[in-house]
Amino acid sequence: MQPDAIKLDQIGSRGFALVPGLLTSAEAAELRSLLQIYVDEDLKKWAGRDDYPDRWMVHNLMFRGLPFARLLEHTEMHAYLSALLGDTCVLYACTSSSLPPRGTNMSNRVHVDCPRVIPGYITNVGVMFALDEFTEENGATYFLPGSTERFTAPSEQEFLAHAERVFPKAGDAVIFNARTWHMGGVNRTEHARHGFAFQACRSFMRHRFDYPRMVPPEILATLGETGRRFLGFNVRVPTSLDEYYLPPEQRLYKSNQG
Repeated sequence: MQPDAIKLDQIGSRGFALVPGLLTSAEAAELRSLLQIYVDEDLKKWAGRDDYPDRWMVHNLMFRGLPFARLLEHTEMHAYLSALLGDTCVLYACTSSSLPPRGTNMSNRVHVDCPRVIPGYITNVGVMFALDEFTEENGATYFLPGSTERFTAPSEQEFLAHAERVFPKAGDAVIFNARTWHMGGVNRTEHARHGFAFQACRSFMRHRFDYPRMVPPEILATLGETGRRFLGFNVRVPTSLDEYYLPPEQRLYKSNQG
């Protein structure tokens, strides 16, 4: 599958693009229901912890259930990631992108998802799947076009004067250079607004978590070569000389990984 050349150009020049229909309405509805369950579980688990900043942001959804794990091998998503990062790219992080009813969370600040600036070179790409329709009322995300090589954060006043809001429908995705300055909104409705995001990086970079050690066996058993590669199974580091000198077919690390 080939990615849309116009969308790729938008990501390169503006920092982001709305890609419609990466999920069906049925898939989005199923994932939304599961995500609300996981949010409730995490809120209960971390109740009373003043040092827990990630309320309504669930980490590593692909390990919570098979419907999210299957997306590790989403064909159209990987077409865009391969075009932007190379076909050996790996997963850096996966988090929900949810806003509580009548509220917001730590996404409601002007920020980038990647700290490094290398002019003309993308190191990290986010794929944000909308599981609800994003609207002005429920906190649709703002993006600042053409801001990927800006080192310092704009003030909120400057940001809002030039930013654009993106309004995906349930099942659509926003694919963006993680260096694009952006900000989540405020949900002013009575209902949660749900989405989630994968962030991918170059294969020589590190994950936020050690995914090959974290992945549950029952999830790993469902994945093919693409999913295993995306979780980093091709770029593990030997822990001994014995592992380093194994025959190529037995090594933890694979050749030609970028």
